[in-house]
Amino acid sequence: MTNTIRTRFAPSPTGYLHRGHALSALYAFDFAQKHGGEFLLRIEDIDTVRCREDYIQPMLDDLTWLGLSWPEPVRRQSQHFEDYQNALSKLDALGVLYPCTCTRKQIQAAHPVMGKEGPLYPGLCKGKALTLSEEYVIRLDLEKAENYLRDQGRYPTQWLDLEKGMQQSCPLALGDVVLSRKDTPTSYHLSVVVDDALQGITHVIRGMDLFYSTHIHAILQALLEFEQPTYIHHQLMVDAEGKKFSKRDKSETLQSIREQNACAAVFIENLPLR
Repeated sequence: MTNTIRTRFAPSPTGYLHRGHALSALYAFDFAQKHGGEFLLRIEDIDTVRCREDYIQPMLDDLTWLGLSWPEPVRRQSQHFEDYQNALSKLDALGVLYPCTCTRKQIQAAHPVMGKEGPLYPGLCKGKALTLSEEYVIRLDLEKAENYLRDQGRYPTQWLDLEKGMQQSCPLALGDVVLSRKDTPTSYHLSVVVDDALQGITHVIRGMDLFYSTHIHAILQALLEFEQPTYIHHQLMVDAEGKKFSKRDKSETLQSIREQNACAAVFIENLPLR
């Protein structure tokens, strides 16, 4: 891995940015600046249903208003599906994937165990024969993945969080996650791991809501023989009611704040940056 510190901010164009995004982007930018490193911007636009092109320019305007800068070209995930397919093929060759045809209704009917981010997939499709007419997603078989790494003398995997110290991976917190979807030849977990490796990201700075995802990412990094970045999971911003800022809840956007002629310096001073 390069000796140069390299961080990134990787929003999805599924809505406008809000205060929580500003906090995360500034953390990553300031960390890189403090260590004489490089800050990258990446657009995570693999969700062909929810991502919209008209959200991208306002995102760029918001980040510029905050005083952030980044090298061009900006990596857009939708332009790199071949990279994710190559990684998926390597995982398939290791025998750690399986197809799944289950619907959400079928999974709920199986009374799945609740994990850290929702119900864990109960393994209904493990070992099931697949017909060519069926649509399916590709899941990571954690049991086989762990056995493979154990045979290689590389399990259990660990990862470093600068806030919480060394962590031993506990991927069962999320279960057999989806790595490729019916409508998209990749998933968040796969594409973010591939992108961070290909872009030489040394420090991944993101919110605590993605802490448990890092357990899965560490497993994927080990399977794909990627160098592992260091992580920082910062606290989430919450509103007056204690709810985290989110696009789904239509939190006040950076665009609307800009349009009120707000001063960026004052706005940044009021963020809970370290």
